[in-house]
Amino acid sequence: MAREAAIKTAQTYFDSGTLQSDLATLVAFQTESQAPEQKPQLARYLVEAIEPRLQAMGFETRIHDNPDPSGGPLLVALRIEDPDFKTVLTYGHGDVTRAQTDQWRAGLSPFDLTEDGDRLYGRGAADNKVQHLINFKALETVLATRGHLGFNVKIIFEMSEEIGSPGLAAFCSANKDLLSADVLIASDGPRLRPDRATMFMGARGGASFDLVVDLREGAHHSGNWGGLLADPAMLLSHAIASITDARGQLRIPQWRPDSLTQTIRDALDGLPIVQDSFPPVDEDWGEESLTPAERAYGWNSFAVLAMTSGVPDAPVNAISGKARATCQLRYVVGTDPAALLPALRDHLDAHGLQKVQIVPHAEIFPATRLDPTHPWVTYVKTSITQTTGMAPHVLPNLAGSLPNECFSDILGLPTVWIPHSYLGCNQHAPNEHVLKPVCESGLQIMTGLFWDIGESAP
Repeated sequence: MAREAAIKTAQTYFDSGTLQSDLATLVAFQTESQAPEQKPQLARYLVEAIEPRLQAMGFETRIHDNPDPSGGPLLVALRIEDPDFKTVLTYGHGDVTRAQTDQWRAGLSPFDLTEDGDRLYGRGAADNKVQHLINFKALETVLATRGHLGFNVKIIFEMSEEIGSPGLAAFCSANKDLLSADVLIASDGPRLRPDRATMFMGARGGASFDLVVDLREGAHHSGNWGGLLADPAMLLSHAIASITDARGQLRIPQWRPDSLTQTIRDALDGLPIVQDSFPPVDEDWGEESLTPAERAYGWNSFAVLAMTSGVPDAPVNAISGKARATCQLRYVVGTDPAALLPALRDHLDAHGLQKVQIVPHAEIFPATRLDPTHPWVTYVKTSITQTTGMAPHVLPNLAGSLPNECFSDILGLPTVWIPHSYLGCNQHAPNEHVLKPVCESGLQIMTGLFWDIGESAP
């Protein structure tokens, strides 16, 4: 009955409109970490929006300088009720991507939360402000109902996730004792379906790089020089085409993972990747022998993010001097990130494409994954099922990337993520929004889960 009372209290928070008004306050902070002029807003968000809420729950808080000067500040908050209790580490980020103000539809402004039916529009509403708001409110609700949590909580909160979390790994490495815990439970990313909870336990890694063919200075008349000068765009096109076949199947052996085990296949079996997806999934794209779910969550995928040669918007009759493509490989556990670009170099050379340069980007995101049969996965799944009456979708890892390696690899924790958004939320794009029913469900789920951990954590 007490568990039900706590969930009912969380429901009242939603029904009264307080969640919406609290979210509006958070969205109003223009915390664009990609915009250097907004850097003062990053610290302001921690001081004015996050610290007071946590301190009211009895957390000890401290804001730390980022060990990487390109990143924003970090906040660590501790509520230690008993050293013998289980300790949950949780995470959130308060920074957002660029506002893209002039691209939002009429009547919407990025930093003004706007209600339209079941949608609440605002930059950062989905990524990540409503997600940490829901989790903080769930902790508040359990604390108010029970009088104590029944477990310890540590929070690490960053303001640089949207620029690749600079400094987070170094901070975690230098503060392992401070951040020690039994499990990470946090929220980011989307559900597979708005009407059903999702859990994931890691993330695909990401390696980005440029392929560059730089043959000469300037462009030269295609009539006078056609057939005499090598065309960099053609060489680049051949390089890209050699990486996959015509349906996107990887041709570089080292880029094909060996970690799609039967346990992972079983976890992915039946997940609703194709049904009602928008845009529709191209079922004839990617590894032919795999299901769409296996391609997205159990396999590697190559993409060309951008490509240029000459002046596409104003072409002239000339052979350009250079061509460039920005490319990315999303990869799963079982792929050696240190071998990715050397393998690509060997592959291009074997195809006679020595003139194609590989220019790596600064950072490679590691891939992480927790066994779907881990006790914490089973525990969280059981709690969510009890609250919602429906088992959640369970993903071994997210298809995208987030800094899970800081918690799984550096701190050595089992990691369970419970997202409170959905695939169509337009995160990182104009018209970002959250769905009110997903927020309502997320409040119930997290309140029930934190209540359960305080009674019988694994």
